[in-house]
Amino acid sequence: MRKVTIYDTTLRDGAQTEGISYSVNDKILIAKKLDELGVDFLEGGWPGSNPKDLEFFKAIKKIHFKNTEVAAFGSTRRKDTPASKDLILKALVNSGVKHITIFGKSWDLHVKDVLMTSLDENLRMITDTIKFIRLKKIKAFFDAEHFFDGYKNNPEYALKTLIAAQDAGAQCVILCDTNGGTITSDVKEIISRIKESISVDLGIHVHNDNGMAVANSIAAVEAGCSHVQGTINGYGERCGNADLCAIIACLELKLKMKTIGHARLKELTEVSRYVSEVSNMKQQDNQPFVGTSAFAHKAGVHINAMVKNAQSYEQILPETVGNKRRFLASELAGKTSILFKAKQLSFDLGKNDKSTKKLHKQIQELEYEGYQFEAAEASFELLIKKTLKKFNKFFELDGFRVIVEKRQDDTLISEATVKIKVGKTRVHAACEGDGPVNALDGALRKALRDFYPELSGMHLSDFKVRVLDSKAGTAAKVRVFIESQDEKNSWWTVGVSENIIEASWQALVDSIEYKLLKEKETKK
Repeated sequence: MRKVTIYDTTLRDGAQTEGISYSVNDKILIAKKLDELGVDFLEGGWPGSNPKDLEFFKAIKKIHFKNTEVAAFGSTRRKDTPASKDLILKALVNSGVKHITIFGKSWDLHVKDVLMTSLDENLRMITDTIKFIRLKKIKAFFDAEHFFDGYKNNPEYALKTLIAAQDAGAQCVILCDTNGGTITSDVKEIISRIKESISVDLGIHVHNDNGMAVANSIAAVEAGCSHVQGTINGYGERCGNADLCAIIACLELKLKMKTIGHARLKELTEVSRYVSEVSNMKQQDNQPFVGTSAFAHKAGVHINAMVKNAQSYEQILPETVGNKRRFLASELAGKTSILFKAKQLSFDLGKNDKSTKKLHKQIQELEYEGYQFEAAEASFELLIKKTLKKFNKFFELDGFRVIVEKRQDDTLISEATVKIKVGKTRVHAACEGDGPVNALDGALRKALRDFYPELSGMHLSDFKVRVLDSKAGTAAKVRVFIESQDEKNSWWTVGVSENIIEASWQALVDSIEYKLLKEKETKK
């Protein structure tokens, strides 16, 4: 089985994503997770360019990695400066790593217009830098920046930069599509032309500006590259880098090549979500292989076929990459998704049962009103159990009131009052909050805390509002989604009303009822 080296640059290239700013601790957490996944190399950053990366390389020396080598990243020496006198190169070789990735110019346009030096001096910069690193007994990778654009403009010179790095002792030369504009057929053709001139390993590093980063990476491997660079979730500057989650899955499952090993593929989804959490970025629902929608089925025809044979509408079993199959409840799904969900909840329903027909009709009516259960599976589970009379109320509402007051100093105060009944006991509670929903949430919990102390372990983590008919103006219905979270799980609930507070209340009550239901089932 052919081995392809996986080189992760989430901590360096991924950190250049708009909206991402890693602390040193964030980088260490991600590094440990990548080691568990089994990537061959992780690029820690550029020691010498900023204090944070210097601190990271000091800290990372103390950590033992089982599967992954940490690499540092930097540039060729400055023009007309000996490598031994270059302060950034000194910081690189003193970082304590065994591998350094050096990027250098391979596009003559950049040499002339950006570096403002001669083509010969650029070749010397590459040679001197690689030799300096090798003299320090450190292995060197060479990232040929803008290689594909450079090759199209001046193929002879672009190839010379690779040969200069190779002859100076680089272990691998990596072809970079830095602007992300090369199409897949050109990637294959260019690699097929140059690979006979290169005796060391060839690598690929592409960006996603034309939406082809994963395809270009796979094509490069097919053309002869044995080293692939990318980031988890495709994070990176502009449109991002090649997504390693998709690349690893495609190489292992489609091309039958070894990357992290088939057994570790089931960790891909967890790693993707972990990195998105640490990065404070929402994972894309439709991300291939690892997204929450990657194996979600909505159309009734699809679901019906899936129940009979999972291969009918899925490229692989979701468990292979650590994901799971979902049948979405909607007016499009028919009765099959209801039966599937009921079975997951240990209810044995038939397609022609009265309960199934009642549920199906109820879902169609609720979705017509504006409800959407495919993104609110907790509300859907409650709906099934309430319809099947398998749900006992934890509390009843006597009434609530929300007041929003703006004071002279422009301070906004929200206060909610809730009256509920738990069993035969009536409770009246009030709470102030940052907004009306936050105040309502606080008042409800305050009223319930003596009866259900387990609610202290959950909190609201997201709140979304969608206007369903903008033409109706302020009388339009709104759909509210609330995401709640405890120490182990998160779940979504939904509410719909012309009144945003009422819609929020519906989603809020579902959220708390779902938490209490799960706690009750766990105790049983």
